[in-house]
Amino acid sequence: MIILGILVSIAAIGTMCWLLFNLAVFALPFFVGINTGTWAYGTGAGWLGAILVGLVTAGLTLAVAQGLLMLIRPIWARLLIALAFVAPAGVAGFYATLGIVKHMMPSETWQIIFSVIGAIAVGVTAFLRVTGMAATGPAESSLAGA
Repeated sequence: MIILGILVSIAAIGTMCWLLFNLAVFALPFFVGINTGTWAYGTGAGWLGAILVGLVTAGLTLAVAQGLLMLIRPIWARLLIALAFVAPAGVAGFYATLGIVKHMMPSETWQIIFSVIGAIAVGVTAFLRVTGMAATGPAESSLAGA
């Protein structure tokens, strides 16, 4: 029974890590949606109104960012947009890893070291996914040489 518990724990940790890596790109829209939903609820919109406002603003945040990544050409501007998505993903990766390693090792120094490694891994994954969202633009046509 103990071995089954250990195997289930490992499977749960693996599933949570998989979810974290796949959903890291959506950390910024999630935070924006939660904040606007909370604001809407505080102004008297009710539960349904707050949920709708949060979902709409989260979707708009993601859509606007993808549109900006497709339209803006300077690399530095694209890097700033990508950084806006990577920073919340890195913070989420840090705290998710910290939550996992707190149960596995007693040393606070090693907890922080592994949490920073987790934050870097999630940040790099989010950066690669965000840059994958950006359109590369039309391919150079071969008519230029003709």
